[in-house]
Amino acid sequence: MGRLITMVNTPSPFHHRLVRQPRLTDLALAPDGTRLIASVQTLDDEGTRYVSELWEVDPAGEREARLVSGSVPGDFAPAFTADGSLLFLSERGPHEPGAALWALSEHGEAERIAHHPGGMTALTAASRASTLAWTAALLPGAADVATHAALFDERHQARVTAVLYEATPTRAGGVDLGPAEPHTFVRRGEAPPVDAGGQGLAGAGDMALSPDGSVVAYTRAPTSTAPDTNVVVIADVATGVEHRTFSLPGHQYHRPVFTADGTRLICQRQREETYDTEWRVTLVSLDPVSGEETDLLPDFDNWPWPGRAIPSPIAGDATLWFTGDERGHCPVFRRDPDGTVTRLTASGAYSSLCVTPDGSILYALRSALDSPPQVARLDATEPDQQPTVLKAPGDLGPLPGTLTEVHTIADDGFALRAWLILPEDAGPHDPAPLVVEVHGGPQSSWSGWPWQWNPWPFVARGYAVLLPDPALSTGYGQQMQVRGRGQYGGRPYRDVIALTDAALARADLDARRTALAGWSFGGYLAGRAATLTDRFRAVVTHAGMWNMEVFQSDTDMHTYFRKIYGDPRTRRERYEADSPHLDAEHLTTPMLIVHGGKDYRVPVGQSLALHHDLQRQGVPAKFLYFPDESHGIGAPNHVRLVYETALNFLDHHVLGEQWKRPGLL
Repeated sequence: MGRLITMVNTPSPFHHRLVRQPRLTDLALAPDGTRLIASVQTLDDEGTRYVSELWEVDPAGEREARLVSGSVPGDFAPAFTADGSLLFLSERGPHEPGAALWALSEHGEAERIAHHPGGMTALTAASRASTLAWTAALLPGAADVATHAALFDERHQARVTAVLYEATPTRAGGVDLGPAEPHTFVRRGEAPPVDAGGQGLAGAGDMALSPDGSVVAYTRAPTSTAPDTNVVVIADVATGVEHRTFSLPGHQYHRPVFTADGTRLICQRQREETYDTEWRVTLVSLDPVSGEETDLLPDFDNWPWPGRAIPSPIAGDATLWFTGDERGHCPVFRRDPDGTVTRLTASGAYSSLCVTPDGSILYALRSALDSPPQVARLDATEPDQQPTVLKAPGDLGPLPGTLTEVHTIADDGFALRAWLILPEDAGPHDPAPLVVEVHGGPQSSWSGWPWQWNPWPFVARGYAVLLPDPALSTGYGQQMQVRGRGQYGGRPYRDVIALTDAALARADLDARRTALAGWSFGGYLAGRAATLTDRFRAVVTHAGMWNMEVFQSDTDMHTYFRKIYGDPRTRRERYEADSPHLDAEHLTTPMLIVHGGKDYRVPVGQSLALHHDLQRQGVPAKFLYFPDESHGIGAPNHVRLVYETALNFLDHHVLGEQWKRPGLL
């Protein structure tokens, strides 16, 4: 007998609590290890957007965290100079629009120390010198900041926003590009800033300074002639002259960082996926003198998508730390000078690593599917440890359910796993309805706390939530990529169904009341499933692909996607195997579609076409459209509406409740 879930209007449902939750996003550690600064996003006074402030966390874990004296809403990107001064970017003050570079004394006195017409987007500081670097843009035809400023003001006065594209991409990362192009600027001491070179129109802000501040490294974006290959540039700080460049056809480099002695540059290197070769990500060491490149993780098969490397702060020590997905977690790993890799954390998902000056302690943000981000302290050498959690904003309080795992074997014999969250009262005599939620990517994993499509609002409503990691997920070795390569709607779909079947074998889940949901790639897979099975009572798809041939020409990642699937005129069989729109006549399941009008990653036309097909088929459908949102939904009130609409839609179709239209819609 299935449970009867009665809807009660509560003053503060869980998704409202989630939206109000402070969000820890970044950490910065002072050079002497005594100050730990966290970026914390909170709602503004009107409750309509998130703003960042700087908080000081006690590294010893004894004192409560406090707002940094003098920090105001809108301060972000904290960094420390070699002498311990706290820097950040902010649009504070009655100045021209765009973020400027500020310094904040421990007494709360803020000083603007650099600015750029149009603003800055990233900054870094040398660890042992007074050299700073930042990312800012120059308009076409501007050879220096002064010329750029005049052109910038002229366009503003004329109310011109037009962009003329010639040999550059038009969009990337969900935003319109141009007309200004990002450059790396470097300032040594009190000398005027030096333009170290253009970064191209994508990947802006990927830069590093050598410890002595004499050399800067940054990544230059791919070009139209080599769209799958970027370049690492190492340039002289004083003159901007390039010393060395690194590139490898079919690969891209990201997140550069110099070793403590400045003799090596460590980067993340990514081999771009094609129909015949899967993604592969590793860490590499680049020698600026000889040009030698060394793979630092040649035998590491977790395929963890290693994050930014954190080299030892001790000159001559080749130890480094990094994070990466591993079977539903994202641990911290240590790589010793002999190449040995050791996992340092037993559970959870880590990011924003910092290391103390003696290399003995790590600080990081730790989250999990049952824990929003917290500030954690780790021993830099101890394997599989549990962290010490420090006092910081962001405690959400008790969660309305329990987290467990589901395991099964795929049809090709591969071992699969998923997270399962059960509501508190689920049991054999009161089985819970099930929502299967597929992650985006597809190269991703359910490992840390998600702010987009968080499962807990559904659990609070009485649903169990299954979070599968199907083929192409990260953290399961290279074979997980091989088995899903070139078949978006094939093996990944079958893995989701296999994990769903394994979960529904449990007595505390109700196999008669199930739904499928997903965002981005997960949204595509939800739509694809709707053409292949009618087993789900409802489907929710957010920003998912529908017509893959149209998608490959419209998306801001068109060169990447076309590499995988090829030219549709000559590789029609690939599109016909995986494009859901070709099977629209099989649609029968009620669907909720969610999409943003400024989504350039998966343009809104994909959801419009799906909605039209559902209407032609006479399938119950609702389309929740946000004209001003992009690939993700960011505005707090919009986030509330997504959860409220999705929950009411599921209650109606899965539980048989009366449909309730959200009040603001």
